[in-house]
Amino acid sequence: MRVWQLIVYFVVFWKVIFFASIDAQEFSDLGTDRDAFTPSTFTIMPGQSLIEGSYVFIDNRTTPPTNSYPELLCRCGATDRFEWRFGVSYVENAGGYLVTNAEGSEGRGDGTVAYESNVLFGFKAITTEQSGWIPQSCVIVEGFTPTSGDLFGTAPVPTVAIGWKLANEWRLDTAIRYVYAEGSEGWFNKWSPSIVLRLPVTERWEVHGEFFSTTTDGLPHEKTSSFLSPGTHFILAKNLELGIRVGWGITNDAAHFFSDAGFGYRF
Repeated sequence: MRVWQLIVYFVVFWKVIFFASIDAQEFSDLGTDRDAFTPSTFTIMPGQSLIEGSYVFIDNRTTPPTNSYPELLCRCGATDRFEWRFGVSYVENAGGYLVTNAEGSEGRGDGTVAYESNVLFGFKAITTEQSGWIPQSCVIVEGFTPTSGDLFGTAPVPTVAIGWKLANEWRLDTAIRYVYAEGSEGWFNKWSPSIVLRLPVTERWEVHGEFFSTTTDGLPHEKTSSFLSPGTHFILAKNLELGIRVGWGITNDAAHFFSDAGFGYRF
């Protein structure tokens, strides 16, 4: 990771801590999906919208680094249990697996940099609410359509997420994501299980620890990319959240390192 990125993240971190101590009014978690690889199990309330965005840097092992931004996602509440989702993103060098809810191609294997952009569309729906050990659960169905780049097939991406609210306001969420992806040698499958433990430190500050992995099915040389990832977010204002997460690859196919700095704004 570049030194200037560490400096920027450090300055932002302490500025957020400072401003977070100024106001003691009531705050509620925004339930952003960009906060971790594992999405939130909650939807946006009807009549409200939530805009999320991120800048992601990925230090790939054998290809040039990946830069992905703005990973913009607009979530619009339709009912108490249903939301519509729309988004756009741009990627410089799509090589290696992306580490967020955005989807990109496998990139090029010749060392050259691939540039691509895409749009997403879909919905999220709550399927069960927590009752005892019955978890809160949701399904997310999205399509990612490239608007520029080497490939132009729409990738369908369904996700199932479940979670439990534990003692002390802790949350344990897990998910399985499936992608029918297009590569240079045709279409193949990607499976991405994940699990995250979210721990509130204060009313406005939360930290989490996460494991997630992506395994291919249908490639000549199958890959498994697994990561360990800590992260944190702060509710800077009643409807504004800032967050930072980092991660390290723990398999040979995974990138060395990634960083993800982003926001969520509810209106």
